[in-house]
Amino acid sequence: MRAKKSSTEASERLSVSVEEAAEMLSIGRSSVFNLLNDGLLASLKVGKRRLIPVAELRAFLDRQARRAS
Repeated sequence: MRAKKSSTEASERLSVSVEEAAEMLSIGRSSVFNLLNDGLLASLKVGKRRLIPVAELRAFLDRQARRAS
């Protein structure tokens, strides 16, 4: 059985699951799906899994920070 990875370890990976992205952004899973549906966050599908590149999470936060200032 694999142990759950911490957020620090997840941020070193190239992509994360929707659940991990929600944890990293400190928002709910539904909010991540809303961002994906609205085109504000990009993802890719590998088999049945939806993956979000960590670089995309950083870019999303940068865009949001620029909008806020």
